[in-house]
Amino acid sequence: MGTSLQPTLYLTVNGEKREVPAPDVRATLLDTLRERLGLTGAKKGCDRGECGACTVHLDGRRVLSCLTLAVAAQDADVVTVEGLATDGELHAMQRAFLDHDAFQCGFCTPGQLMSAVACVREGRAGSPDEIREWMSGNLCRCAAYPQITAAIADVAERAAENESTPAESGGGRS
Repeated sequence: MGTSLQPTLYLTVNGEKREVPAPDVRATLLDTLRERLGLTGAKKGCDRGECGACTVHLDGRRVLSCLTLAVAAQDADVVTVEGLATDGELHAMQRAFLDHDAFQCGFCTPGQLMSAVACVREGRAGSPDEIREWMSGNLCRCAAYPQITAAIADVAERAAENESTPAESGGGRS
């Protein structure tokens, strides 16, 4: 009998190269992040791609990690909510969520933050209506939508004034 080689999944998560030995090819990115890598910021809400609580960035795009196979992220750059702050400094969007009290129970907050950063980066935060439309994939059972919209508008306005991206104006990765 020969030796069998165990496959390894290679991910870059929040700027750090990570290895997942012997990954289950059926495992979602969400389960891999939470159970194999110990990153529990992305939440398992509906597990069907309907609530947005599991939103992360994959190569700069927002994705629902409960619907993304971990093997699809091989050699990709994954950013989770844990990766937004850098060197202890909150990302501009995290600061705005605090300033605008844009959370209540906090369960949806990681996904809201990740989508909000993408919303501004994608240029989809020009008005409250546009923000609401582009954030519509993220549900908040506590109904903090007005505060979330205000926080995103605040960051978008400051980014436009500084002619920089939210990542540049507030630290962190996006």
